[in-house]
Amino acid sequence: MIDLLIQATGETLLMVAISTLAGILFGLPLGVFLFTTDKNGLYQNKTLNLIVGFIVNAVRSIPYIILVVAIIPLTRLIAGTSIGTLAASVPLSIAAIMLYCRMVEEAIRQTPQGLIEAAQSMGASRKQIITKILIPESLPQLISNLTLVIISLIGFSAMAGAVGGGGLGDVGIRYGYQRYNLMVIAQVVVILILLVQIIQTSGDWITKRLRK
Repeated sequence: MIDLLIQATGETLLMVAISTLAGILFGLPLGVFLFTTDKNGLYQNKTLNLIVGFIVNAVRSIPYIILVVAIIPLTRLIAGTSIGTLAASVPLSIAAIMLYCRMVEEAIRQTPQGLIEAAQSMGASRKQIITKILIPESLPQLISNLTLVIISLIGFSAMAGAVGGGGLGDVGIRYGYQRYNLMVIAQVVVILILLVQIIQTSGDWITKRLRK
């Protein structure tokens, strides 16, 4: 069982790592897009903002366990299968992107308008304002929000075990719940708690360092 728990922990970490990377690579620019195309934004475009915002909100409103089942064809297209760790990473990545992009938008929205106006008055381009002001000024909050996203992904990855996603959730269901073994369930819960504590502590430390 120890070997099984170690393997399951590795699978959970792999799923979370893949989805976190996807959240950063796609969620960050998507969040910037939503902010800059909003009213009074650098690239104001009400139509595009409403369309993209609607899609993001629609996907975010779908419970994760339903999302996993709903996009099985897409999962098979990308991963070649609908079960296993890599397959579970597909819906997990989509959840990470949609969740993080809204957090990015809100974090950037807290940037003082005076900084943006000052940069514009000095002739800074819109690209420079985004890369030199908006993102750097929002970085502590972006890291803090990313920490919350990772913690949510750990919980989502456990739910993925219910549909053959592997990881700690799969071990908890197959060897704990289905076999009425409370010890296995307790061990899975303890590992998940430890992972969350490590992520939260690390995220808080990095955020504090950046704010200094």
